[in-house]
Amino acid sequence: MTTHLELSETALKRAGALWTAREIAQQPASWLRTLDLIREHAAAIAGFLAPLLARPDLRIILTGAGSSAFIGGCLAPLLLRRLDRRVEAIATTDLLSGPTQYLQRDVPTLLVSFGRSGSSPESVAVVDLTERLLRDCHQLVFTCNEQGTLYQRCRGRANSLAILLPPETHDQSFAMTSSFTAMMLAALLVFDGHDRDLRHDHDRGAGDSVAQVARATQEFLAEHNATLRTLAAESYSRVVYLGSNGFKALAREAALKLMELSDGKVVAAFDSPLGFRHGPKTIVTGDTLVFVFVSNDPYTRRYDLDLLRELRADARAGRIIAITAQADESPSQGNSHPQGASPAPGEWLHVAGLAGAGDGDLYFPYVVCAQLYAFHRSLALGNTPDQPSHSGTVTRVVHGVTIHTL
Repeated sequence: MTTHLELSETALKRAGALWTAREIAQQPASWLRTLDLIREHAAAIAGFLAPLLARPDLRIILTGAGSSAFIGGCLAPLLLRRLDRRVEAIATTDLLSGPTQYLQRDVPTLLVSFGRSGSSPESVAVVDLTERLLRDCHQLVFTCNEQGTLYQRCRGRANSLAILLPPETHDQSFAMTSSFTAMMLAALLVFDGHDRDLRHDHDRGAGDSVAQVARATQEFLAEHNATLRTLAAESYSRVVYLGSNGFKALAREAALKLMELSDGKVVAAFDSPLGFRHGPKTIVTGDTLVFVFVSNDPYTRRYDLDLLRELRADARAGRIIAITAQADESPSQGNSHPQGASPAPGEWLHVAGLAGAGDGDLYFPYVVCAQLYAFHRSLALGNTPDQPSHSGTVTRVVHGVTIHTL
């Protein structure tokens, strides 16, 4: 009997959840296929990117709508540091409504677009706008749909490169899961490998890192799926995701996933641990579940653990769960338990094997944790995760957007 997330395909079909479960579970394998794909096209990628990244005045805009925009928010801090270039995450929904407030006509720009379908009206319109308004503009597209407008428009053009992800990442379910992580990984590999030959990087560097992340996430799925399913059966009506720096954008994606799959029945919020104190913390009640994405960076992690300690001392939240890659993260560092006492079950969810990884590697198992919780919460509420919007007012590919003439 075939199962996904420990549920049979028969039960999943009956619950309207088969696609979502399959697409969450397939991610570690799809990341390895994404790595192979990027290696296969390494020469073309390097030929396109190298001349652009050699320009010190290059501006890189990471863009997309909804979850695709949040990929940019996750990557911008990492790429700024890695590339030593101006890197910004600006959603297509902002670029479209105020292009002259964001675009600089005489600044050479690489627009990096993320799109599962590649046919969102805002994304297509922004590509057109940037080519019209900027003197020197190049397009880099990451998409999961060969038939999408962005892929068809940008493939083969001199100023553009379109990267098509493995077909299984074109999620058939409502919510973006494997498409989100595959596009994020592809962008990391493309920019991280711009100065080395990924075709021959099979036993070190990017290849080793992707394999390690895939193994760690597969183990996390096996170890914590049941825990998150049990947690989702508890009736918290408010859930907060917190993360520092790029993890804040990941927290935003986590919150969106829960709102989508619960059809708005669960109020989900996001913030950074430091920002949460400045007013948003008022959302915390006994009916609130809090997740904290703990950074591997020793300096940043101190701030994450400070807030954990504070929230647990406040004793107002219904449950506070830290997601961490540090096996030796002592309960006494981040909660109110006495020294040596065991934390409550599920209070710390450990991602094994990534204690020495960079924060960019942690994005993948951490967001899978959020996807699992949202999926199981949807089922617990009696929703159908593959199509959770009962009203039909929210759709898999956005439509009804009027593109006005500038």
